[in-house]
Amino acid sequence: MNLLTTAARIWLTRTGAPFLFTDNNDAQPDYEHTPGLGLYVHIPFCRSLCNFCPYCKEVYNPGTADAYTEALLQEIDMVAQNTPTRTTVSSLYFGGGTPALLAPQLGRIVARLQQYFDITDGIGAELHPADVTPATLTKLKEAGVTRISIGIQSFLPQFAKTLGRPAPNPQRIRDALAQVPFQTVSMDFIFALPGQQREDVWQDIELAFSHGANHVAVYPFIDFSFTGSPVHAMEKKAKHRLLDDITDYCTRHGYVRDSIWTFALPGNHRYSSMTRDTFLGFGCSATTLLRDSFKINTFSVQAYIDRIRAGQLPTALTCRYTRRQRMVYYLFWRAYSTFIDAADFEHFFGTPLKQEFGFELWLARKLGYITQEPGGYRLTPKGAFYFHYYENFYTLAYIDKMWGILKNTPFPTEIRL
Repeated sequence: MNLLTTAARIWLTRTGAPFLFTDNNDAQPDYEHTPGLGLYVHIPFCRSLCNFCPYCKEVYNPGTADAYTEALLQEIDMVAQNTPTRTTVSSLYFGGGTPALLAPQLGRIVARLQQYFDITDGIGAELHPADVTPATLTKLKEAGVTRISIGIQSFLPQFAKTLGRPAPNPQRIRDALAQVPFQTVSMDFIFALPGQQREDVWQDIELAFSHGANHVAVYPFIDFSFTGSPVHAMEKKAKHRLLDDITDYCTRHGYVRDSIWTFALPGNHRYSSMTRDTFLGFGCSATTLLRDSFKINTFSVQAYIDRIRAGQLPTALTCRYTRRQRMVYYLFWRAYSTFIDAADFEHFFGTPLKQEFGFELWLARKLGYITQEPGGYRLTPKGAFYFHYYENFYTLAYIDKMWGILKNTPFPTEIRL
């Protein structure tokens, strides 16, 4: 695994230099005149902790949550108050954790961000199924939320039990959504669980679309080393067949594929927290991606609060990309959307995509991973699977290592990937 990711990194970036993350951080991120900027806010609180979830979170405590909210507002001021004009951004996304636990506070957070940013493409928030109630949905809507993503994982009791969760009640969710509708309602599911058959995933998808969703995300289970989950992912061939069956089923039923894992009803229902070219992140574990750098905040809630109270930004590590490294990172996440727009690449980097990656594009076409279309390149079903296959290596070689360190060390000195 390490050999594969290392070889791919050296080949694509044209250098043996690793991705180097250090504690040599800038005082302020320079985001002015950054194209396609998005905003991300991390809410790290949950009622209980699911052992399959790799994200930064802790059990909800009202006192800690109040202190965290005040620190979050202060971080927004520290980052944005010296920018002379309001900055146009594409969207705002609240992730977690369980952001709805701070539903009464989200309006304050949104209002503070709107002092500095003009949000043009809506506000999204993740929800636990238990939070899909008319009262909570109303609070989110009052805060300006237009898109929600509900972490169902599975409606089926046997697979919810595998993940250590109660099975959500689809009728209760549909009734709440009927009372308080949103522009986009996405429901998240996990596939490649032990014993899971294609009919199980199909049933989850149909329950979602018949109970208020207009968009679904069907993610593969990944067994991160630091989560402590006893669940083991499905082996490669079975996972490949299952992903192909999911794709075929959704295509036959007229659902529109808008990324590797996501499908929507026809219409403007796209929903993703992952495909912004650049973004600013606020909160513990939040990341900031700019033209030539990637920053990540501390994973410790208390260290985050303490650092902000001391008048310092909570950045734990920063990576300064070479131009080629940044291109590879850009293409990796653009491929997630299944289409790479050649004009967008040239606009972002000032150089033609084919000039930089002509051989790789030729090879990917020969292998059947992509097809050339007017304006760019689209992943085939085969390419989508192998994107997932290699992304799994990337996740375990890079994200697993980094997050594992940051969960134990609030401010590490250096990480080499």
